[in-house]
Amino acid sequence: MRGLLLALLLGAPASAAKPAAAPPPPKALLATFSGVISPVSAEYLEGAVAEAEKRGADSLVIQLDTPGGLDPSMRLIIKAILASRVPVIVYVQPAGARAASAGVFITMAAHVAAMAPGTNIGAAHPVLIGGGGLPGSGDKKEKKDDTMEAKMASDASAYLKSIAHKRGRNEAWAVQAVSVSTSIQASEAVAIKVVDLEAASLEDLLKAVDGRKLADFDKPLRTAGAVLERYDMTRRQRWLATLSDPNVAMILMSLGAAGLFIELYNPGLILPGIVGAVSLILGFYSFQTLSASYAGVLLILLGMIMLLLEIKITSYGMLALGGIASFLLGVLMLFQHNAAGGLAVSWSIISSTLGGLLALVAVLSWVVMRAYNRPVVTGDEGMIGQEGKAMARLDPSGKVEVGGELWDAESESGPIEAGTAVVVQAVRGLKLRVAKK
Repeated sequence: MRGLLLALLLGAPASAAKPAAAPPPPKALLATFSGVISPVSAEYLEGAVAEAEKRGADSLVIQLDTPGGLDPSMRLIIKAILASRVPVIVYVQPAGARAASAGVFITMAAHVAAMAPGTNIGAAHPVLIGGGGLPGSGDKKEKKDDTMEAKMASDASAYLKSIAHKRGRNEAWAVQAVSVSTSIQASEAVAIKVVDLEAASLEDLLKAVDGRKLADFDKPLRTAGAVLERYDMTRRQRWLATLSDPNVAMILMSLGAAGLFIELYNPGLILPGIVGAVSLILGFYSFQTLSASYAGVLLILLGMIMLLLEIKITSYGMLALGGIASFLLGVLMLFQHNAAGGLAVSWSIISSTLGGLLALVAVLSWVVMRAYNRPVVTGDEGMIGQEGKAMARLDPSGKVEVGGELWDAESESGPIEAGTAVVVQAVRGLKLRVAKK
């Protein structure tokens, strides 16, 4: 019996089979945006989509709160979402937030659209900026504006309807949101299939959509217990977003106009002209008249012009410093930190370039100051302090030799005998005033 038990024990496997390793938790990238849809927000959200793909995230969550914004920027964001290789979840949050105007398009373009309680979506009718015109412009102007607005509304309606059709959402409501500016709350949006679900928190949202099958992806969503990684705006983007504020835009335009007027009325002040020119370009960017690229190029060109003018105009370094500041602002607007395709200017190169310019300006300023502080060696002032010799007795007038030339001179220190060394004290016309050395 003991032999049988021993044989059974020896025939058993040395170790039990190891359990299969648990899969790693899903990873979700979170991009939070609150504000007006502008070129800056388009750059940020396009970057979020690219970053989610780069990190291999299982999903991208865009937490949105917007009153709307510019049509071109909105379309760039939607193109990025529609082409994304990572599922994009747009979540209108927190309570009191909204997805209005351009936000409606972005929300309905997402693979998963969700809203928090107490939020609303709608009012997507396009609005013409800068309407009106001069008093007495007549009915033709109004008819032209009405025709243009009708064209824009028709285009926007078709665009939103096509997005709703692609995502299987309420096409009829999409048309109403554009044509009559319909707006609804979160629970109603879920009931009529404008959005997919209502979630009280981000954690609830990730649990609710876990395992959901999406038309554009083979595998179902993996979001339950996801590890959240934040994707925030860069300092450059936050700065540009601040410039896009209408209040800041108005201040910049006022500063620009005031600075240029002051410089034109008082030529040579320099500083008002510098502040005015830079503020005017930034103001045009703030009003979205200029894109960041054009504004950046103009600021860099303005900086170069100021540096060139420093050679010809005495500004005591103000033009040089203004040129470097304008150059730096232009670089900040023109070059992204992480440009698409890896093409970007290194901050070490930018810093070394600006540092070199500052060092050059400092050296030139030092050379100029030394030149200004040198004693005068020509003209009447150049004569003062030179030494000479009395050629005849000065009592008080006589002749002296200074620099190999004979001069009429007058003594300031009493009688001076011939052959005595003298020093020039002053020049009065063609007569020197001298004293004993």
